[in-house]
Amino acid sequence: MKRYFQFDELGTNYRRETIGGITTFLSMAYVLAVNPAMLSLAGVEGVPDDMRMDINAVFVATCLAAFIGTFIMGVWARYPIALAPGMGLNAFFAFSVVLGMGIPWQTALSGVLVSGVLFLILTASGVREYVINAIPMEMKMAVSAGIGFFIAFVGFKGAGFIVADENTLVHIGNIHDAHVILTIFGLVLSVILMARKVPGAIFIGMIITAIVGLVFNLLPMPEAVVSKVPSIAPTFGAAFEGFLNPSELFNVQFLVVVLTFLFVDFFDTAGTLVGIASQANLIKDNKIPRASRALAADSFATISGAILGTSTTTSYVESTAGVAAGARTGFASIVTSLLFLLAIFFSPLIVVFTSEVTAPALIIVGALMASNLSKVEWTRFEVAVPAFLTVIMMPLTYSVATGIAIGFIFYPITMLVAGRKKDIHPIMYVLAVIFILYFIFILR
Repeated sequence: MKRYFQFDELGTNYRRETIGGITTFLSMAYVLAVNPAMLSLAGVEGVPDDMRMDINAVFVATCLAAFIGTFIMGVWARYPIALAPGMGLNAFFAFSVVLGMGIPWQTALSGVLVSGVLFLILTASGVREYVINAIPMEMKMAVSAGIGFFIAFVGFKGAGFIVADENTLVHIGNIHDAHVILTIFGLVLSVILMARKVPGAIFIGMIITAIVGLVFNLLPMPEAVVSKVPSIAPTFGAAFEGFLNPSELFNVQFLVVVLTFLFVDFFDTAGTLVGIASQANLIKDNKIPRASRALAADSFATISGAILGTSTTTSYVESTAGVAAGARTGFASIVTSLLFLLAIFFSPLIVVFTSEVTAPALIIVGALMASNLSKVEWTRFEVAVPAFLTVIMMPLTYSVATGIAIGFIFYPITMLVAGRKKDIHPIMYVLAVIFILYFIFILR
């Protein structure tokens, strides 16, 4: 075992790897509450039941997808990187695809499945590097930051901190309401813990907030702590149902959905891999060893997650917390994966993690993703405009896809008129045309 994971070469041991794996789990365990709430559209009023995914089934799917993806990453790719249904991608799935476009969640899962298969093909064929180089770095960072803003907005709205207003569209909610105050408490607490660099700060903040909510009778009391595993039947295999109706798949709208899932997962994984490999000093001769295995593990996780019944599974930047705690090998990922599997028996606790409790996590994750704005070259107007439109239009239109579409349409326009034709990759023209057709024929 030690030889397989190269403990001696990397200067690590079982204790450091175990602590690193536990730290990573605690840092991202919030997804076990947030993802089921997001995909079931919990807290969103006036939504038909057939548009909501079963929250207990999604919880099981989340646990299993995280276990499978992280285990493969650890055993095969041997990286201390954990995977789970991605924040931002689940928001796009629930609010843009299902709620916004009116696409059945079963068909949306089909889109996740197709994107996972495409991602696997791209990885195996070597097209990965070509596509990564085609998308300008500024636009990659803008997409990531925009999703951060969107996630934070979803959190504020779900907690009642931001409400609709006939005159100004949005307005601050009733901050005297006990539930809103609970969210504010959770946010302040989580920010303090994050600032103090407490391992698992987001997760700890959610736990304490939930306890406070229970003490003041603001949250429903769970019937138990541990129970038998809920049925996954409501979501298992639903991804294949979408293929029974080809008319829902072979259209521009479905193509946009698949491309968005593929795009965000593609670059999320690549960025996380580079960041963690750099932090752990694993990069050799400017190359990342076993990079194709890590990317393949991500695609297998997405495919299995879609079949189980959850949105795109991707690598988590919170894995850096485990690396900071000493993790250097895939053994840490094995530890993390087993903890996700163990969590499957704690489903009764889901009822405690309402939107008031999960909102602080969404807001903080949004803030972390927004840090990518610093990597955009704002002094160049031709770059700043499409990047800004990508970021701002996601929360304003309540759609990740629309934000990406607008930004990617403007990018070749501003670059052309600025005389930077040589800097535009042909793929950017293709994407611009696709998104223009999206606005003409799909968006009404």
